[in-house]
Amino acid sequence: MRIFHVAPDLFVELDALPAELPAQGFLWIGSARRVFEVRCNELQAALQRWTGGQIVDLHVSDLLNNQLPSHFDYTSWYDLMVFRRLAAGLGTKDLFVDESHGTATSARQALEAIDTSPVGFAVFDRVLITVHPADCAVRDFFAQRLLGQQPAIDTRGPARLPTSPADLMLRMVNHMVDSYLDLRRLLTRQLAYLQKQLLDPKSHFKDWQVLLESRNALHLLEDTCEDQRSAVQEWIDALDEWPDENDADKRRERELLRVRSRDVQEHVERVLAHVGRLEQSAETAVQMHFSALGHRTNDIMRTLTVLTAVFLPLNLITGFFGMNFDGLPLIHSHTGVWIAGGMMCVIAGALGTFFWRRRYLETSRQR
Repeated sequence: MRIFHVAPDLFVELDALPAELPAQGFLWIGSARRVFEVRCNELQAALQRWTGGQIVDLHVSDLLNNQLPSHFDYTSWYDLMVFRRLAAGLGTKDLFVDESHGTATSARQALEAIDTSPVGFAVFDRVLITVHPADCAVRDFFAQRLLGQQPAIDTRGPARLPTSPADLMLRMVNHMVDSYLDLRRLLTRQLAYLQKQLLDPKSHFKDWQVLLESRNALHLLEDTCEDQRSAVQEWIDALDEWPDENDADKRRERELLRVRSRDVQEHVERVLAHVGRLEQSAETAVQMHFSALGHRTNDIMRTLTVLTAVFLPLNLITGFFGMNFDGLPLIHSHTGVWIAGGMMCVIAGALGTFFWRRRYLETSRQR
């Protein structure tokens, strides 16, 4: 459990839960799910001192539930947001042989590495409690960023400090939504590999189980995004029902919260649209595969039909001269075999030319 004091010009980490709330700013308490379960009574007692209220038992169960979908709930003294993250698991960067090629095994591993663990937020007026999975990097990312020790990937300079627990909660939710970018690249590359193998005419595609798992994973992601969108929309509706503020600065902060909330909702919509495109792309690839397979089957049947049509008159000629009669023409002639052979070659050549001019002997690649 990490405890931070966030003020307009101050962000420090505390060693323990303070006896009273600071005079300015708010407290952010970030905890892993197991640590929150162990120290729940201690934290509830601190909340009773600070705010005069505790997290209700039902919401404590929600924060501890690792299978709970994204949703929003509220009470008269705090709001509860559970938001399932979309992130690529550890080791997913090594799933490709190179920048554009994977394997069926790597595709299955990429699908299994999708992490949708929930992150819980209890938003009080001056206290924010976040409950994370054990391996969640969101808390440490924001702690380092707000302490001025940003990771190397962020070059925008020190971050502006949050003005309220709701502001920090929205920033963390927005970061979790934007972290879908790495997962999007991984899924796009793996599905592109499967589609390439599926549509390759020289490939005997047998990884149907992986393709089925990918479609199921995309369905799961779509359901997760739907829950995220519903939770954010409920938060926006609850935000509109907050009492009006008389102070101009607080009204401005309230409007900034609305803007940030709508931005989060827009990002969720974009993620949902991309998941829908991936799902449609997978469905289209399967349909194209069966269409191409039917087309190749038609080419094979056409070729066999042409060969049958060419050899049918030749078989007729050989059957005619193979009858056991002495009076057949050319039977007792020394040049009869050459005449019959020449006749068969002429007929075969004429039929071959006829079918070629009708384009029955061309392949799809030539057309």
